[in-house]
Amino acid sequence: MSWVMLLTAGLFEIVWAVGLKYTDGFTRFWPSIGTAAAMAISVILLALAMKQIPVGTAYAVWTGIGAIGTAILGMILFNEPRDVARITCLSLIFIGIVGLKVFSKT
Repeated sequence: MSWVMLLTAGLFEIVWAVGLKYTDGFTRFWPSIGTAAAMAISVILLALAMKQIPVGTAYAVWTGIGAIGTAILGMILFNEPRDVARITCLSLIFIGIVGLKVFSKT
């Protein structure tokens, strides 16, 4: 269950990271509320997951999920670069996340 919470925390990290773009520097009310809520949910789920998953593993997986998801949504929503080097680097982060899960004792 802790890994499900961690995955969900990572997904909410993607939501708030992308949401920051829509807040316009926290000047738009509803996007700001949604972003703040996603931040809170993400951090709370991360903290709960850390009850059973080591802090280094949990944090690395959480930030990795957020980085990959945010970069992919940046490519889709904001027409950010889609070059081979960028995709390769994101793939390496993904391999690292999978490795942390596979070699985790939890």
